[in-house]
Amino acid sequence: MKQSARKKLYEVSRTLANVAMGKAKADLVVKGGTLVNVYTGELLPQTDVAVAEGRIAFVGNAEHTIGEDTVVIDAAGRHIVPGLLDGHMHVESTMLSVAEFAKAALSKGTTGIFMDPHEIANVFGAEGVRWMHEEGQVLPLKVYTTFPSCVPATDHLEDAGASLNTGDIAEGMTWDGVEGLGEVMNFPGVVFGDPKMHGEIQATMEAGKTVTGHFPSDDERMLQAYTASGVTSCHETVTREQGLAKLRIGMHLMIREGSAWHDVKEVIKVVTEDKVNPSNILLVTDDVYPQTLIEQGHMNHVVRRAIEEGVDPVTAIQMGTINTARYFKVDGDLGGIAPGKCADLLLIGDLRRMEPSTVITDGKVAYDDGQLRVPFPAYPYPPQARASVKLARPLTAADFLYRSASGKEQTTIHVIDVIENSARTAKGTATVKVDGDGIVRLAAEQDITALACIDRHRGSGELSLAFARGFGLKQGAVASTVAHDSHNLLVMGTNPEDMAFAANELAKLGGGMIAVLDGQVLAAVPMAIAGLMSDQPLETVVTQVKGLEAAWKQLGCQLNAPFMTFSLIALPVIPELRITNRGLADVNEFKLVPVEID
Repeated sequence: MKQSARKKLYEVSRTLANVAMGKAKADLVVKGGTLVNVYTGELLPQTDVAVAEGRIAFVGNAEHTIGEDTVVIDAAGRHIVPGLLDGHMHVESTMLSVAEFAKAALSKGTTGIFMDPHEIANVFGAEGVRWMHEEGQVLPLKVYTTFPSCVPATDHLEDAGASLNTGDIAEGMTWDGVEGLGEVMNFPGVVFGDPKMHGEIQATMEAGKTVTGHFPSDDERMLQAYTASGVTSCHETVTREQGLAKLRIGMHLMIREGSAWHDVKEVIKVVTEDKVNPSNILLVTDDVYPQTLIEQGHMNHVVRRAIEEGVDPVTAIQMGTINTARYFKVDGDLGGIAPGKCADLLLIGDLRRMEPSTVITDGKVAYDDGQLRVPFPAYPYPPQARASVKLARPLTAADFLYRSASGKEQTTIHVIDVIENSARTAKGTATVKVDGDGIVRLAAEQDITALACIDRHRGSGELSLAFARGFGLKQGAVASTVAHDSHNLLVMGTNPEDMAFAANELAKLGGGMIAVLDGQVLAAVPMAIAGLMSDQPLETVVTQVKGLEAAWKQLGCQLNAPFMTFSLIALPVIPELRITNRGLADVNEFKLVPVEID
């Protein structure tokens, strides 16, 4: 595995000490800024930061470290802020490769991420994880990995393209740059003693790494059993009360603000109103669209949102820097501005706006004056990464007709009710008409659309049908190979002809997202890498996504972030009702249920 040229502290400690003492000169000095000290919570004016060998040698008046060849950056009128860290995110959700995402994130002040590549793991297993991990190791952005824990997310409700076991996790913990176990979504498995889940947690703890969590339930006993099992964080908190409950038992609370899930406004009240100690609180993104990166930012946007809700700027920055570094046990290198740490620095004029004018990583200017200043090596994904959509045959309109077993003129069905800006769904019901051939016919005024989930990994031909309500589609169809977490082919539409057309056209593209109407493609975002990530530049993907967004609106959908809501409709670990390639899954009961209600 090719490694970055980034140096360990023990390799350069003597040089740093010599620079601090004035016996050697710094490579770079950032001079005269107001230092944001995340260790003490202070703002320290007229402070210099001296850098050598990519690490910080001295903080204070660094005049004695400046030599003939020292690069000096004038930070007067600006704050010197530690590089921001995202403690939980999925690069695949940006629709970009790791390198292309890194360009966008660095320009917004993110200098390190802890990615959970469980999307690609569900398609290609440990091999896919290794591809993304390797891509991240040579970038100016620090890319750490939490090894995926639940592949597939459940063992009995769905089928993914690959699976990971305890042995895979144990082996992954030996990789340099793997810092923990990815979100443990199968919380019932943990709580009720599933050997696989406990084996994975044990392997992670034995390696001295961090076990990250995913706990959307309000059950107090389950929460404490989950925590007692070794899981130490959760990013699925959506209410202030849930946040308090987790903090009170020592969990690390990850407060999420992504493209679709806006949890800061409510959950940050634990700080602004309940006045809890914020040291166990991390700010994270989880899932971010490419246009969000350009229009709003990355971690700087999450920190800004916390500040807008009343959090002191320094406290908000702590939640996006040192708290994250300490949680993952990498605070010897990251999270703050102090001697020995990696020289990851942001120069920001207004802390409340959190827009960096200069970004420095490992002592080099990576972004300045609106331009990236360092190279981002491209990673050569192998041919099999681009051949992930395997259908048994071309699909036809007949595949998308739901045949009632009721023998009546109408039938009652389970319906997946979507909730805007929420990862959750509700378990609904509806009465629908059945024609003389036994086919369920949907009425436009009911706002119910047909759903299908098709195996795209094994070419088995397996296909399940169900129904969703709340998307507002009035015509056409949409399809996606981004269908968390097993990432089968997900299709939704108002008529079977367009559904079949959408599925077949997306398969030809090698995966991605598509919207069609009357047998014509309105818009598409091809994602050649595993059917999850584009191989195109950020600007191209943003243009494609904007086109897709407009197409969804043309079809009638007015939801915010509709692709994210759609892609999560197949995730059978978040309540209440989901579709998988095996059928309709009741997540409250963790079992498959019939579409028709007796």
